[in-house]
Amino acid sequence: MKYLLILLLIAHTSTAQVYTPEPVTGLLGAFGAEVTLVKQSLKDSKTVLIDGISFTTGLVGNQRVVVAETGIGKVNAAMTTAILLTHFHPRQVLFTGIAGGTNPDLQPGDIVIARQTVHHDYQYITFEQQPSIQTRNAVTGEKNPAFFNADSVMLVRAQAVAHSVAFDPVPGTSRPPSVLTGIVVTGDQFISSAQKVAELRKTFKADATEMEGAAVAQVCYQMQVPHLVIRSLSDRADANARHDMLSFYQTAARNSARLVLALVQSL
Repeated sequence: MKYLLILLLIAHTSTAQVYTPEPVTGLLGAFGAEVTLVKQSLKDSKTVLIDGISFTTGLVGNQRVVVAETGIGKVNAAMTTAILLTHFHPRQVLFTGIAGGTNPDLQPGDIVIARQTVHHDYQYITFEQQPSIQTRNAVTGEKNPAFFNADSVMLVRAQAVAHSVAFDPVPGTSRPPSVLTGIVVTGDQFISSAQKVAELRKTFKADATEMEGAAVAQVCYQMQVPHLVIRSLSDRADANARHDMLSFYQTAARNSARLVLALVQSL
């Protein structure tokens, strides 16, 4: 009898060790509109509150997802991402929302799929008296890359899927949004200055500027989870940014959500 119990215990332990949770994709957004649109598309949705943040699980097609609104700014985005990764262990994370355009070839309504993200407001001086924009992993002490690369599989898939999405036309025109793969810069500032736009374009070759993407990317990089940031432009980050954002926000949010949902189903 004693040996039988030992064998049963070993069998149970082995089974527990090989168990893996059902794969899930994390979908994050900074504002309510695009997150609400994604939530409304879910099947079998359920919502749970963790540390005051609402996470909604459900299905997009046959893909299981968990959706949350991060709130505005890098700290909020990093906190929500960390909670998402710790509690739900997603196999990949997609972050979506609006942004200001810094590429002169893009207009409000167009979309930027981030090949790379970077903190534009982070800089310090090393012990060698050299300026650096590289953040550091607080756990390992190692420097992170200055530019966080998107997951190559999701990036290629998003580029392909974008051609088949039925986007709303850019307000005031009959044309669909242009979709560009480029660089998204992140800082805790709402940019509304042509001078600052020129600086970001010159320094980082930025195509869009926002307040969360690189923070999400940094957490995912440090916790080794693939990520992708997709931004729909609501303005050109110039002196008219606030007015333009109010005019283009709803269209930008709808188009961003549609691309994300199509991408998830393709995964």
